[in-house]
Amino acid sequence: MTSKSVFLFGLAGFAVALAANTASSRLQQFAPLPEAMASDSNSITAAKIELGRMLYYEPRLSRAQDVSCNTCHPLNRYGADGNPVSSGFKGQKGDRNAPTVYNAAGHFVQFWDGRAPDVEEQAKGPVMNPVEMAMPSEELAVAVLQSMPDYVHAFQRAFPGENDPVTFDNMAKAIGAFERKLLTPSRWDRYLRGEENALTKTEKAGLEKFIATGCAACHNGAYVGGEQYQRLGIVQPWTDSSDPGRYNVTKSEADRLLFKVPSLRNIAKTGPYFHNGSVGSLERAVGLMARHELGKDLTSGDTSAIIAWLKTLTGQIPRDYIREPQLPKSTSKTPKPQPAD
Repeated sequence: MTSKSVFLFGLAGFAVALAANTASSRLQQFAPLPEAMASDSNSITAAKIELGRMLYYEPRLSRAQDVSCNTCHPLNRYGADGNPVSSGFKGQKGDRNAPTVYNAAGHFVQFWDGRAPDVEEQAKGPVMNPVEMAMPSEELAVAVLQSMPDYVHAFQRAFPGENDPVTFDNMAKAIGAFERKLLTPSRWDRYLRGEENALTKTEKAGLEKFIATGCAACHNGAYVGGEQYQRLGIVQPWTDSSDPGRYNVTKSEADRLLFKVPSLRNIAKTGPYFHNGSVGSLERAVGLMARHELGKDLTSGDTSAIIAWLKTLTGQIPRDYIREPQLPKSTSKTPKPQPAD
């Protein structure tokens, strides 16, 4: 081999290595899903999960005893009901889209406006919300649970050593423990762990377009989002400013139109999109984000490529884990439903 051939061979090898390193560095902004979304303040135990699973499906935690967590976040449908906004007590409509609960316990805050720091705190909100489950008091929710011996025993197993384990806080902790293992690993996780063939050439091209467009600046990490707030309409003003977002929580003008960046995990299965569920098409949602957040107009080919990659984020629903449990039977002491006045 001539010296020139050696040089060219070495140059080609360097180019391949450089491309591999560049690709590897781009992937470093992402991470595979963990096995569980742990909490320092709420340990995950089998007894808590068992109780939390029952409470997640429990309609008697609602005023009319006809709405449960699973009503708006159906676990067999990727944790989203497919409606722009969900219906609750007396058929009332919420004002924000109900996001999926899958993989949500790993997000840095909960709700679109971040008003709850974790899923344990989040679990309390819908129970007491007059539009959603509409319980008139925490005491009534606890009375419902205390009226059924099977629930009392389940709380005793989940919170051993506590003199009075059936509490509103412990209800939320049990639901939180259950939700902390609602994970949907996908082909994307296999790719991140080094399985090069887990993604097709088309899907890899979509990933490159996603990164090159700038989408990964907000949608990164293990959840491909869920790790920061961002303003709607950074470059081009958002067309609907009726919901001020996090401003409702902080009353700071700096937080107007600020929302939690949603996770893109299972995004192809969890429309309609945005905080108000106003966009039904994933293609349109991708185009709107590129234009309003990044100032870029995508071609139809660009959009199709990105969506091809987004579909690799569709994971497997853990069918055995979410299997609907048999709930304790009501007793003569169980408070009756309080239907609409």
